[in-house]
Amino acid sequence: MNNKTIIVTGAAGFIGANLVKRLLADVPTAKIIGIDSVNDYYDVRLKEYRLDELSRNDSFTFIKGNIADKELIEAVFEKYRPDVVVNLAAQAGVRYSITNPDAYIESNLVGFFNILEACRNYPVEHLVYASSSSVYGTNKKVPYSTDDKVDNPVSLYAATKKSNELMAHAYSKLYNIPSTGLRFFTVYGPAGRPDMAYFGFTNKLVNGETIKIFNFGNCKRDFTFVDDIVEGVVRVMQGAPEKKNGEDGLPVPPYAVYNIGNNQPENLLDFVQILSEELVRAGVLPGDYDFESHKELVPMQPGDVPITFADTDALERDYGFKPSTSLRDGLRKFAEWYKEFYM
Repeated sequence: MNNKTIIVTGAAGFIGANLVKRLLADVPTAKIIGIDSVNDYYDVRLKEYRLDELSRNDSFTFIKGNIADKELIEAVFEKYRPDVVVNLAAQAGVRYSITNPDAYIESNLVGFFNILEACRNYPVEHLVYASSSSVYGTNKKVPYSTDDKVDNPVSLYAATKKSNELMAHAYSKLYNIPSTGLRFFTVYGPAGRPDMAYFGFTNKLVNGETIKIFNFGNCKRDFTFVDDIVEGVVRVMQGAPEKKNGEDGLPVPPYAVYNIGNNQPENLLDFVQILSEELVRAGVLPGDYDFESHKELVPMQPGDVPITFADTDALERDYGFKPSTSLRDGLRKFAEWYKEFYM
């Protein structure tokens, strides 16, 4: 990626900011263009904190704007002519999609369409984009494989992410645009998203509130530390699907989809136990904190699924990478960051 121009959308977001930080450190000759609307879906101070760190580097250019703004995206692509595009901008969250569907159509469908159109008009070497483990819906077979049929989403968020994969496939087929979709599994870590369970639980416990553990604690999640996600993205960026023609002489879509997950689902009750121990260790909570009185087991929420579990064999086969950060190590880093940032 030396001397390449790379556009990262969602650059103020959790994964986006960590990716840009990694690229700036690893590829000093690359020019990184970050785009983000910096909306108030969650605490803007977190986004500003991430951006402040990135903006100190001269190789990084930040553009505040919405990918749903077609004219803006066209102008950015025309000016910078990117070699690689990583689309991480999206309206995230399963539960929020039930009450605010418009935001998902705007960002995840209209916005992604604008990115695809720009990649068609200003051809790129590789488009990498975020999909989600949510596309698997209530898939009964585990671990989830990218070969599984995923036609039964249980939330609008999941439906938009599956739509992204279909749209990318169409553009790869029609215009020979190399594209790779990445299905992320429950990403966590320092300076993460406050709407994620580990962050929300911490805020509530600090405030002496009760945390709700869904499906009476019988949920399992394939928690993936953000550094592992970024490592996977960086490797995939450098390995675009090959352009080639089929027997009919027409292009075979240079298209791929991979899971990036820890390949090790954790029970929610075990997760809460480890989180509580690390919060005490970091000094976020006192050693005598009564966790039992602050836990409530409740039924499953609409749009939720009982388990997420990534089959990462394809990622390991094609890119020699398998996420490996343990939940305790990852939550320890989060707890230490939380203490420093909020206390």
